[in-house]
Amino acid sequence: MIDTESGQGLSRVALHLSGVLLLSLLLMGCGERGEVEDPTPLYGEIPIEYPLDLWDADVEGQTLLRVLVTEGGGVDSVEVLEASGYPAFDSAAVRGVLQLRYSPARRGGKRISVWAKVPVHFTKGDS
Repeated sequence: MIDTESGQGLSRVALHLSGVLLLSLLLMGCGERGEVEDPTPLYGEIPIEYPLDLWDADVEGQTLLRVLVTEGGGVDSVEVLEASGYPAFDSAAVRGVLQLRYSPARRGGKRISVWAKVPVHFTKGDS
């Protein structure tokens, strides 16, 4: 989940990730079987810039993204599943999740790539 943290005139959004809320997995490839160990974020917070004009206008919103977490734990691709209605929020969310790093998903001990859903909340209130 993403919440705002403002301090000393700088506004930013911090990405708070939880394993349960973070991922709805769609496995890469067809017909592969076996239990999948979900990827887990390596960092608790990733700074995402809250667009200044929307901050000043007291606008809040949410963007739902779908990201491809690679076998190496990086984010390869990002897709906007549900736009916020504000292109600046959607763009900031995409830029931010591209910085995420994960402990990769695994199946049978082998690293695999998976798709994950990541909700990004832009809010000026406390978490």
